[in-house]
Amino acid sequence: MADMPEPTMIKTNGIDMAVYEAGPKDGLPVVMCHGFPELAYSWRHQIPALAAAGFRAIAPDQRGYGRTSRPENVRDYDMAHLTGDLAGMLDALGLKKAIFCGHDWGGLIVWQMPLFHPDRVAGVIGVNTPFLARPPIDPIMGMRAMFGENMYIVYFQKPGEADVALAKDVGKSFRFFMRKNGVSALDYAKLPKEARNLELVNAIQSDESLWPGEALLTPDELKVFVDTFTRTGFTGGINWYRNMTRNWEVSGTMEQKVHVPGLMIMAEDDVVLSPAMADGMERFVPDLERVLIRHCGHWTQQEHPEETSAAMIDWLTRRFRP
Repeated sequence: MADMPEPTMIKTNGIDMAVYEAGPKDGLPVVMCHGFPELAYSWRHQIPALAAAGFRAIAPDQRGYGRTSRPENVRDYDMAHLTGDLAGMLDALGLKKAIFCGHDWGGLIVWQMPLFHPDRVAGVIGVNTPFLARPPIDPIMGMRAMFGENMYIVYFQKPGEADVALAKDVGKSFRFFMRKNGVSALDYAKLPKEARNLELVNAIQSDESLWPGEALLTPDELKVFVDTFTRTGFTGGINWYRNMTRNWEVSGTMEQKVHVPGLMIMAEDDVVLSPAMADGMERFVPDLERVLIRHCGHWTQQEHPEETSAAMIDWLTRRFRP
């Protein structure tokens, strides 16, 4: 990974974690958390941009990913563990607080950080992922009722199945995942319901020549993901999904409000995490700003790296520098 700094291995919350850093050690720390199926490498464009702007850019391979530990117990991937890893990382780095920025699943984690560890969070940036308040019913039950058994998050609950399916041809899996300009949000909304059921694994197994959109990554970038997941498999990341019911069950008494400044970066054409999902977010994040990146799909910080970095730096500079 020539375009990434060498990682530092730290101990946190009972695991070994790979942490990639750049920028001045006394700069405002900004922790960037990746989603599924990604790595700290997903922030390769933002790390140097934030460092050049004077921030201490920090991006970990999170629990189950990359060079970081991959515990076997599924329960070791619940929200308490995932947020605890980040709090422990701050301890290992000698930091009291940080701004936490997350995309996809990383976004779910960083919006939960002020709930689990309020004294460690100065602000939150969600990339595509809004703050999602605790729903009235088990989220897996709700998704199963709405989309059926083959919707990818529901399918991921089956022990071992998705793990094997995705690892069967890691290169093909990532050529499917990492695409851009596939379909606009408007065109997606016009598709019949059965075409909007998010049956991810079935789609990966289809004829590659029929996939919409175009490749997002260069061959060298693709190789980083393929080589890493060929070594690690997908189970660690999938186990995050396998704790969604558990996270819901244990969060019943937690206040659903973020008491620090927030920035919501939305991608116009993300059909999984649509901008509409952030409607009404101010109820839960009163101090909130929004940025919409047009003609952008799911992989925002990789699809539109300059716009993503600029939005982050603008907000960070205005809100956290005297």
